[in-house]
Amino acid sequence: MRWAVSRPPWSERALRKILLVDDDLSLRRLVRLTLGPDYEILEANDGEEAVTIARRERPDLVFMDIRMPRLSGYEACRRIKESPETAHTKVVMLTANARDEDRVRGEAVGADGYMTKPYSPLALLATVEELVGD
Repeated sequence: MRWAVSRPPWSERALRKILLVDDDLSLRRLVRLTLGPDYEILEANDGEEAVTIARRERPDLVFMDIRMPRLSGYEACRRIKESPETAHTKVVMLTANARDEDRVRGEAVGADGYMTKPYSPLALLATVEELVGD
């Protein structure tokens, strides 16, 4: 199902790159369907892969699960934010837990936003537009 949204104002320029990092394939599919053709979607299955892809592709925005195999979202976010080539990259942490300590820990490693799963496609679009829509 494709959500009806208007194309972002920068649609005449190169598509913005968004990196989805989650070991849950169904969540990545949902995000891909929601963002559709308006963004270039990159995907990673875990934090280590995310750091590698972020350094190579330089996405505008990363949506990253907190709890993943091999390297947590916290550690991957910290590495992305500490690297000179990716320090500007916006990172939104995703979690199924609505605990305050998750949000505080995400902010401590440089996360720009935080979303609790499940989230609505409209909330996802609003977050993308807020962080990379200027």
